[in-house]
Amino acid sequence: MRPAWLEVNLDSLAHNVALLCSKAPASQLVGIVKANAYGHGAVWVGRELLRLGAWGLAVATVSEGRELRLGGIQGRVLLMGSLHPDQAREALETDLIASLSTLEGARALDAAARALGKIAEVHLEFDTGMGRVGFPWEEAQQVKEALEQFSHLKVTGLYSHFADAEENLEFTHMQLANFRRVREVWGPGYFCHLANSAGVFNFRDDSFDAIRPGIALYGLLPNLGLKPIARLLAKPTLVKQLPPGRKIGYSGLYTTQDYEWIATLPVGYADGMPRLVYNRATVRLPPPSPEEGGLICPVVGRISMDQITVRIPGPVDLDTVFEVVTADFDPGSSLWGWAEMTGTVSYEPAVRLAARLPRVYLRGGVEVARIEP
Repeated sequence: MRPAWLEVNLDSLAHNVALLCSKAPASQLVGIVKANAYGHGAVWVGRELLRLGAWGLAVATVSEGRELRLGGIQGRVLLMGSLHPDQAREALETDLIASLSTLEGARALDAAARALGKIAEVHLEFDTGMGRVGFPWEEAQQVKEALEQFSHLKVTGLYSHFADAEENLEFTHMQLANFRRVREVWGPGYFCHLANSAGVFNFRDDSFDAIRPGIALYGLLPNLGLKPIARLLAKPTLVKQLPPGRKIGYSGLYTTQDYEWIATLPVGYADGMPRLVYNRATVRLPPPSPEEGGLICPVVGRISMDQITVRIPGPVDLDTVFEVVTADFDPGSSLWGWAEMTGTVSYEPAVRLAARLPRVYLRGGVEVARIEP
């Protein structure tokens, strides 16, 4: 296996699922596994979410849904967003529950279902204030009447998406009210879901059938009791001592001040490490004993495409395992920390964890799966 890999802790995933479900005990959970489960590996994370009792999974593209099917997942898979008419047949053949936001999409899906001799199960998305996709909430009655013409569509769900459940309470309450009006028009019997991760923590409402957390599943929101579920680990490919005054990396952005031990680790921005964290990020050496904390080592010099250089206190052998990403909220070595350093949100460094990284899945400290690129 490549000497750099992502380790995914399924026990931490289970912890996050339990915490989220405790916030909405009357609701089911739709597991968001789009963007390769936010970089963590969609097939195995999806399989685990279903094992933990999720109602189903949700993806953003037909190809993401196909990957789940090819990986052996047979449960419900919701294709979120707005179905493009060109992908209607493909969505049906992949056995996805398509989302509709336009009558053009409905028309194409109905025609594809008729041609395949199927009834297409669909969820309707309504725009309650995000302004991105969805039928206008004010047109709920017109949409209901228009969809009655399509004999091969079966509407089973209604949903919307919060725009700012993190901070704008007034606007979010307005979105809630708008969605409730949609539900009143359509009546009972539909699977309704609205709350994203922020919505689960800030707007508990057990009247909805499901919660739809994404980033919270992966533990990447601080101060909420969540656990980050992944570590990025690497073994050095070279360890050497450099004399004072030696420049390191592209553009020579770090100069040794004394005789310094430098370890080269085989990860870089092609693996998802932001190029802009040079001379600020840290990695962690394993502690001498479980009771002690790991040794923090600075990343020195430019982040290369495939490698980084790290200042270490002394020589180590090439089987030493460094934590390049720690499963916590450390400001220098966590996904959350990378996001803070680069002025973005933790979603971004997570989804950039490259597919070329092997992924190892642990449950109870035991490896249960290993996925090679």
